[in-house]
Amino acid sequence: MTKRISGQSVDFNMDGDLVHAEKVSLSITDNTAAAQTQGVPDGWVSGDVAAEGEMELSTKSLSVVTAKARSAGSWRGIEPVDLMWYAKAGNEEIKVEAFGCKLVVSDILDNDPKGGSVMTHKIKFFVTSPDFVRINGIPYIETDLTEKLIG
Repeated sequence: MTKRISGQSVDFNMDGDLVHAEKVSLSITDNTAAAQTQGVPDGWVSGDVAAEGEMELSTKSLSVVTAKARSAGSWRGIEPVDLMWYAKAGNEEIKVEAFGCKLVVSDILDNDPKGGSVMTHKIKFFVTSPDFVRINGIPYIETDLTEKLIG
């Protein structure tokens, strides 16, 4: 089962520099399934989980990430970052945190040939930390499963 959470924008810290993303989305895949005995459901088993998302950056914000890539020696050398944003719809709002997000360049250039809009750049991310994801401060994964990994 995949759950998708989107937000208007996110500001995140990269080694002391603030980066602003115009849009952000996060998808969580949870492979928890029904257990069966002789083909009859009789409970459930926890499956593996994964989370990934995408951010849309302006050229100005991309220049900050580019500088981090340059100092890391490559785009792939950028260290994972923690992200936090508020997903809003009307007057409803939830706080989303994703930990250890490994950034991956996806669409480096997206502009409208007719003009009238700024160039945007998309960066995907994969959640790599055992802290995983928190929604409204509540961890998605049970603490007893991750405490030995976190230390």
